[in-house]
Amino acid sequence: MLPYKDFPTIGEGNTPMIQVKNLCEELGLKNLWIKNEGQNPTGSHKDRMSPLIIARAKSIGMESVAVASSGNAGASIAAYAAAGDVECIVLTTESMNPIWKQAIEKTGATIVYTKEAMKRWELMKGNVENGIWYPATNFINPPVGSNPFGVQGYKTIAYEIIEDSEEIPNIIIVPCSRGDLLWGIWEGFKEVFDAGMIHSLPRLIAVEPFPRLKKVLEGQPYVDSFIGDSTYTPSVGGITVTYQALKAIQESNGEVVVIPSHQAETEQKHLGKHGIYAERSSSLVVGALKYLIKKQAIQEEDKILLLISSNGYKELF
Repeated sequence: MLPYKDFPTIGEGNTPMIQVKNLCEELGLKNLWIKNEGQNPTGSHKDRMSPLIIARAKSIGMESVAVASSGNAGASIAAYAAAGDVECIVLTTESMNPIWKQAIEKTGATIVYTKEAMKRWELMKGNVENGIWYPATNFINPPVGSNPFGVQGYKTIAYEIIEDSEEIPNIIIVPCSRGDLLWGIWEGFKEVFDAGMIHSLPRLIAVEPFPRLKKVLEGQPYVDSFIGDSTYTPSVGGITVTYQALKAIQESNGEVVVIPSHQAETEQKHLGKHGIYAERSSSLVVGALKYLIKKQAIQEEDKILLLISSNGYKELF
C-alpha cells in the first residue's frame, strides 16, 4: 500500500500506543490512548514522510532535495537525505530555533535563509521548475500539501493503530496545520477498510490554534488566507488550508476544535505530569479533549486516541 518498498530507514515507525490510566481517571474516561510520534528518530511524525520522499527523488535521478521548513520537516528530511546519500537544502528564516539549526547542520545539509517565510516557496519553485531540486514540501500558494509520495508514509500510523488495538479507537484527535498528517491517517484507515480488513472507521478531530479549517467548514473558501496567532505553537502555524484536510474531516464525520496557542504550555505541563513530554503544538490535543468532554461530545465509553506528533526536547521556551 506504499509507493516504494525500498527506502532509506533509520528506525522510524512502530511508535508506542500508551494507555495513560491516571489521565483516564482524571478525565472520567475508560479508554484513552496516546500514540507518541515523538519517539521517531528525529523526534516527530515527519520521519514517516521523509523516507518515501528520498526514495522518490532517487528513483527519478534527482541528486538534491529541498525542504521549506523552520523545524521538524527540515531536521527530518536532512537526516534521511544523509542516510540516502542525497544532497539536502533547507529553506528557512533567521528566526529558526537554534536547536533545529544545529541538528540540520550536523547532517551536512545546506541551510538557505530568506527574509520572509513566503520567499522560501518562491525560491523553491524556481529551482524545482528548473529541474535543480526535488521538492519535499509545498511551494505554491494556495498550498496543495507536502510531497504526495511522502504523505503516503503517514498511512502507516493508521496501520499501526489497527495492529495495536483490540478495538480501533472511534475518535482520534490530531494536531493540524495544513493537514498532511490528518489526510495520511485518514487515507490509511480508508484503504484498510476498503480492503475489508476492518469494519469501522474513526472520527477525526483536527486541532488548530486559531480558526482556519473551522472557518472553511463554516463556508469560507479553503483557498483564502486566515490570520491568527500561533506564537507558542509554530509547528501548527500557517495561514492556509488544504483541500484534503477539509475532505478528511468531512469524510470521517469529524470536526475541528480551536485551542488558542497561548494555552499550549498549560496543556504541555498537564501531559508532562503524566510522563509525556510533548511539543507545545502537539499538546493542544489535550485541550481539545477537555473541550469535547465539557460539551458532552465525548462519552465515558468512547475509545479515544491522542496523536502526539512531536516531542518537546527541541523547544527552548
